[in-house]
Amino acid sequence: MELIPAIDIIDGRCVRLTQGRYDSKTTYPVSPADMAAMFEDHGIRRLHVVDLDGARTGKVRNWKALEQIAARTNLIIDFGGGIQTDADMKRVFECGAKMATIGSIAISQPQRFATWIGTYGPDAILPGADVKEEKLAIRGWTQQTDISLPDFIKQMLKLGISQMFCTDVSKDGQLMGPSVELYKKTILENPGIRLIASGGIRSVDDLRLLRETGCTGAIIGKALYEGYISLNELRTFI
Repeated sequence: MELIPAIDIIDGRCVRLTQGRYDSKTTYPVSPADMAAMFEDHGIRRLHVVDLDGARTGKVRNWKALEQIAARTNLIIDFGGGIQTDADMKRVFECGAKMATIGSIAISQPQRFATWIGTYGPDAILPGADVKEEKLAIRGWTQQTDISLPDFIKQMLKLGISQMFCTDVSKDGQLMGPSVELYKKTILENPGIRLIASGGIRSVDDLRLLRETGCTGAIIGKALYEGYISLNELRTFI
């Protein structure tokens, strides 16, 4: 199972939200590039970067932070938040990301999303399913849809996507443990999907449990920033 630290960015700075609420922002006194370099120094190979300004406004705002992370490290970066246009997609890769994280567009503009898959290939796109009250939420978790997680996964598999991440918004930033039962059910019902867990992870024991559940990756955020999981613990887990 891949360990994937998250760097969420607002105004070029590392932040964490609680349950996706922008009014619950915690800002950390370290730059995104410095944080990424620290992760790499401890054996991490992959990074999840989210432009929260872009997710909320629908326009990518933190290109510079992505460029700085990519220039400073050799991490495999997936980047998302506000990607809306063909030009945005092109720039994601020009700035050094290996994968574009797509959520809202996959739902609101499925034809454009399918075109991007045809242009860049399914391995260059990482769809994200943010689940809120059993339905998907988009626009930085501010807009609820009527689309269920199983229906979304079926559509991704039809398009050739085999890897995606799933965040239970109710767990995010709570440090109360991940949605193990949700992931277990999802993997059992969709054996073709490689599922990355996100939200609620609080300890190395949670990571072991997610690995046993069948998740192929785990995105770790607040637990790292608040010291619930140390980078040295991740090194031994890797």
